[in-house]
Order: sequence, then C-alpha cells, then structure tokens
Amino acid sequence: MHKNVEQTLLERRSIRRNTRDAISQDDLDFIFEAIRNTPTSYNGEQFSVIDIDDQKLKEQLYELTNQKQIKTCNRFLVFCADFHKIEVAARAKNIPTGIFPRTVDGYTVGVIDASLAMMSAIVAAESRGLATCPVGYIRTVDPQKVSELLGLPQGVAAVCGLTLGVPAEMPDFKPKQPRPLLIHRNAYRRDNMTEELMAFDKTVSEYNATRSGAKTDNDWVSHMVDYYSEGADYRLLQAMRRQGFLTEDC
Repeated sequence: MHKNVEQTLLERRSIRRNTRDAISQDDLDFIFEAIRNTPTSYNGEQFSVIDIDDQKLKEQLYELTNQKQIKTCNRFLVFCADFHKIEVAARAKNIPTGIFPRTVDGYTVGVIDASLAMMSAIVAAESRGLATCPVGYIRTVDPQKVSELLGLPQGVAAVCGLTLGVPAEMPDFKPKQPRPLLIHRNAYRRDNMTEELMAFDKTVSEYNATRSGAKTDNDWVSHMVDYYSEGADYRLLQAMRRQGFLTEDC
C-alpha cells in the first residue's frame, strides 16, 4: 500500500510489532535510494548505514537493548556518523584531514547527517506502508560492544537504529506538542508557557492511561526528567573518544 505525502508525514507512528513477512526488494531499493539522496553537511555524506538482516546479530543487539522490535523486525538499520571514509580518501591523496572530525562540530555534523538519513528512510518506508521504529538506545546502551558487533572502525560511531518490517499492529497516535510550543516566529517566544506546557503534560498523562495496549501512569514532565537523569549516566563522551570523536577541545 502506497501513501501520499500527507498520509506519510502526518499519520506516522512508531510500530514495534511486525509480521514475519519479508520486505520486498523493490521497497528496500527505494528506501536505500532515499537514504542516498539525503541532504548532508557540505555534501560530504558524513554517515554510513549498517543494514542488518542476520538474525543472530539482531538477537545479540536485542539482548543488549531489550528492545524486542530489533529481534522481530525484518531489517534493522544502524545509522552512523562516519569520518572514516574521508580519512581513507584523504590518505590516498596525501591530504591531511586536520582536527575537524574530532571536534564538537565534527561530531555534530556526523550526527546530523546520520539523523537526516534516518528520516529519509522513515519517510520512504512509511510511504510504502511499512512499519518503522527508531531505536536511540543503540547509541548509548554499550557503545563499545555495539561498535565491536558492527565492526565499526575509528571515525565511525552509531547514532540511531531503525527497525523496518511489515506492520502487525496500528498503535494509537501519540499526542504531540501544540504548534505554538514548537513553531516560534522570528525569535524564540518569551511569554509564559507554563499553562500550555501543563496542559500538554495532562494530555500525555490521559493518553498513557487510556491508550490501547499497555497502559501506564506516566506523565510527560516527570517521565522526561527521569529519562534525562538516566541518560546522564551513559558516559557517552568516553565512548565516543574511543571511536575517535570529541578528542579536541574545540
């Protein structure tokens, strides 16, 4: 089933349950070509994608992350920041690459390029009626182990994963922040947002308590602050430095 642009973008939701059906080669080719056509910083394509269809490897990544959709999806794509390719090419031409790949901006460029590529894949897959679910935890759960499993060389680091499959469910559409909290005209708004934010917090609480499937008592504010507290313990800086990123103080 093909969807139009409006359906693809406005009806998108993360789907974690897939059938056992394979994704057609035509659909995969379309997704990969969409990834190839992603806009990137300087047109440098500072990203690469690991396309995983090996069931044993998917199960190893599932055991690390406890994200069941990795084990049951048809394909798992891992989007990586990648300065390895330019390093190889520059060495071949005897051109020093300098420190940029190891700076904060260099890492940021790689993350942005990989993230844009993932969004290209999401839009392409969704337009073909496929199920997608981003998995950010692949970046933080155990960066060294993930790098070893995927054979990532220096200058390459996992940014995010994406499960692809044929959907076996259609979960409720999650509430999103209202437009005035997201879209600021000409400058960031400086009026008091508290009332609108508390209304959104209540909307999220009501959704989690009444949605189909597993229900929770999670609100928005407390749940996100707890997530940030957990994320602060990941020690990602050391892991990225082992992969050759963020070693320069600029």
